[in-house]
This record gives sequence, C-alpha cells and structure tokens, in this order.
Amino acid sequence: MSDRPVLWSVAGNDSGGGAGLSADARAAEGCAVHLCPVVASITAQNSLGVDRVVPVAAEVLDAQLAALAADLRPSVIKTGLIGSAEGVAVLMRWLARFDAEGGPRVRLVVDPVLGASAGGAAFCDDALLAAYRERLLPRADLITPNRREAARLLGVADAATPAEVPAQAAALRALGAGAVAITGGDSADGTDALDWIDTPLARGWLALPRLDARHTHGTGCTFATSAAAAMARGFVAADALVLAKMATTAAIAAGHAAGQGAGPVGFDAGFAGDARRLPRLGCDETPPGPVVVPPERWPGGLYAISDSFAQAAPLLAAAAEVPGLCALQLRIKRAAHRGLDDAAFAEALQVQIGQAQAAIAALPAARRPVLVINDHHALVLDAIEAGRLDAASIALHLGQEDMLALGAAGRARVAAAHARGLRLGLSSHSLWELARATALQPAYVACGPVWATTTKDMPWTPQGLHNLGWWARMAPVPVVGIGGVLDEAQVEAVMAAGAADVCLVRALAAQPGDADPAAAQRERLVRMAAACQRGREPSAALAPPLWPCASLDPAAEAGIVA
Repeated sequence: MSDRPVLWSVAGNDSGGGAGLSADARAAEGCAVHLCPVVASITAQNSLGVDRVVPVAAEVLDAQLAALAADLRPSVIKTGLIGSAEGVAVLMRWLARFDAEGGPRVRLVVDPVLGASAGGAAFCDDALLAAYRERLLPRADLITPNRREAARLLGVADAATPAEVPAQAAALRALGAGAVAITGGDSADGTDALDWIDTPLARGWLALPRLDARHTHGTGCTFATSAAAAMARGFVAADALVLAKMATTAAIAAGHAAGQGAGPVGFDAGFAGDARRLPRLGCDETPPGPVVVPPERWPGGLYAISDSFAQAAPLLAAAAEVPGLCALQLRIKRAAHRGLDDAAFAEALQVQIGQAQAAIAALPAARRPVLVINDHHALVLDAIEAGRLDAASIALHLGQEDMLALGAAGRARVAAAHARGLRLGLSSHSLWELARATALQPAYVACGPVWATTTKDMPWTPQGLHNLGWWARMAPVPVVGIGGVLDEAQVEAVMAAGAADVCLVRALAAQPGDADPAAAQRERLVRMAAACQRGREPSAALAPPLWPCASLDPAAEAGIVA
C-alpha cells in the first residue's frame, strides 16, 4: 500500500516489550497500517508480571492527541490500557471534535484492559469502569474483551461459561457497542480456541485449532489492533474479526521467549494468505465442527444457470458433443409461477427436475454435468426424505441467509441429506461468509459478484479477480466464480484466477436476435468451453493475492441484517 491508513493506539507502554504499544506496533506493521502510538499509561513490568501502572497526566495525553490531529487524522482509534477516567474524558473530547467536523467517521475499537493476565494486577478503579460503561462503550464500533473483562464490564462476579457468552455479548451491545468479540483463547474449553462475535452482520463462534504455545503475552492487544487495522483498511467489523483471528493465531505461532515468564507473541505478515489460518464461523450458539473436505471432488469447468428446463435443454443437447459443461443449475423462481398454488408448484418443480435428470442420464457418462437445484430446500429435502429423489443424484445451492433461516432443525435436515450423498453449494460475498461456509462442509463455495451484475440486487462491491484469487487460495473446497461473466475474456480470467468453475447465466442463454436459438447456444458453449480451457493453462495462472479487499462499504453495515 502506497498510502497506509492511519491508526491511533491510545494504550499503555509495556516496559517488557511484550504487550501494549509494543504488540500494537508489531500488529500494525504486519497489517500495513501506520500506527501512531499514544502513551496513555506507563507500566513497570516484565515477563513475570506488572509491578506498577501510572496513567499519564490528562494534559500530556491531550497534547499527544492534539499534535496528531493536526497532521495524522486517524481512520480508526484503538484503545488499550488507558488507566484513568480523566484519560477517557480526553479521548472522548477528541472523538466529539472529529464527529462535529464531519467527513468519514473515525471508528473506535475498545480493548478494555482492566487487569493483567500475568499476576492479576488490577488496572481499573470504579471511576474508570464507569467511564467505560457510560462513555466508551456507547461510542465504540467494536469492543474486544476477554471473558473476565466482559464479566467486569457487566458487573458480573465470575467469567462466563461458554453457554453464557452469547448473552453477555448481547448485553454489551445493549450498552451501546456496535459490535462485540468476547475472546476465549485464554479459556481452555477444548481443542479449538473460540471467540464469540456479535456484529450487525454476523454472530457466532469463530474457531481455529488451539495452539500448544507458552509465549502468548500480548495476544489480546494483537487481536484488537489487527481488527482495528483491518477496519482502517475498509473492512466491516465482522470481516475485520475474521482477519484478527487469523493474525492472532499466526502471531501466537510466531511467539518467542523473552525473560523467565511467558514471552511475547510475534507477528507473521503472511497470515492473510495462509489457508491454515482461515477460521470457521458457526451459525448459532453451537461451536462449528472441524473442516471436512467432501471425498468426491467437485468437477471443474463451465457452470450454467437456467431459469427452467426448457431453457437448459439446448445446452444439455449440445453437451453431448461439446465437453466442458460440468454443472447445470435450475434456478426456478416461485415468482414466475404465481398462478400455481404451493402443491402445484412443487409438482411442477419435481417434473422439471425429472426432465433434467433424464436428459443428463442420456448423455455419455463423461459428459454428464451435476444437476444443481437453487433454493427450494424444503421441497428438495421432503423429496429426499420421502424417497422420491436420490440425494446423491443432485446438488443443492443455498444463499447463506437461507441457510441461517433454516435454524438448527433445518440445518440438521440438510446434514442428514448430506450424509446420504447430497452435495451442497453455498454463496459467499465476504470473509465472514467464507468462514461460515467453511464450517458447513460444502462441495463448493461461490465467490461473487466477480463483476457488476444486473441479475440480482446486492449491496456487495464486485469482488474482482483479486478477491476471487484470494478465495481460491484460501477455501478448503473448490471455488466457483459468479457474477457479470459475459464474454470469453472474462471466462478465461476467472479460471486463471484459480476458480474451479466459472458460472454463466446470460452468456449461454438464447438471445432475442438468435435466428436459431439452439444452434446459437451450442456455438456459445463451444466458445466459452475453449476460453475455460485456455484459462486453465499454467501460463495463464494469476498470482494469488496476499490480502483480500473489502467487499462491503462500512457505511452500509447498519442497513444489512445477518
């Protein structure tokens, strides 16, 4: 990045070099943002514990912020060990000035450092605790307490059990925090390190395998600063927390000894391109299970979408002679059948599925695409459970909003059909959706829109080839590129970015000016299949990016419901 976003960290100086501003500096550099380290407290500490904490005078803190405001206006301010209610008041005056000036909102990430992990020293008196509750939390875009800190902010005596954590996060959001991540890496609950996130766009357990590591000093600072850095780079809170989870896990792996106690975490600037670090995000209060890659690999090539079997029939006929069609999705919309009641529509859908299955079965075995049904999960699951439909003969594609709407019982039905051979495809438009999809064991993940599309109204910024390449690098299953793919050059580019499939909606459909629609569709299939093959050539491959780009404007966050 030629122009790095500016991040202020208003935090404590750790004389032992492990946590506080030292950890913040490592994390900010690794995330390619410019950190302005504002000393709010001075500590006397080493790797064995904290001996003394001295908040800086309010006028000294104010002078630091005034100097920065005149030259280095922040995108995000992150707080750590502030040390006094007077320090909070100084910071709040500057935030109020920024709000009054207009311009982009200065986002606030609060890491409520209330006590030392080593030695248990308390850093927060009653006045400071009240300032957190009454002033910092209502202005915070994100807060990142551990379980002990969350309990203290809420006036609860003991740290929450895992079952209690979601309610505590909701209570902290009720106090005004825009988003909450209650970290749990210091709570030995099992083989996974679990952080509960509650944001306007996503909530659930973020999970990665717990590392067997002794040198973990500065973990909380690293998590909060990495999230703040990602927000400074334009990510919404949910995506920033995925990146923070990745960064912190990599930092723990890079920890080193320094002194007699627990040494500091390091920082791995390559974390954002390391597929091992992609976390899983649960759908509800149940922690996600391990990643399981389907034994039957999803086929690669052209993935066609048709609104009806009648529209798809010419493509299937052409597929008998033209290789490359690997999947056919029937995207049959209920709105196009308003004249039918639910029972009649279900019957019409089953007829079209049967027609497609028969046409596919008539093809040579090497040319048979996978039949994918878009949405209509209830009808598909009912038919599988009643024995009218072989689960292994089709795939089901769902948007993540549909998967969430199923609830635990509905997802259990999908899992049961999955165990009987049903393959699942999931849409994803953001980092948190990719993390959630990873936990649901799909056969493939769709990344889109690659380019702007008119087939669906969406709030997402086009992913571009950059993000498509990152998805392909990071996802544990094949990635399908979808959205705005209209010509051969785009098909070739999608495949060169690393996608397993390129999804075509309008590019293969009959056009009003076609004299012979079936012949025209066949000719388009030939051209697109050739472009797909060219994109697969090793010489065409694009280098995968290290970092993804934000796919949603943070200003739109409040208008979207997870």
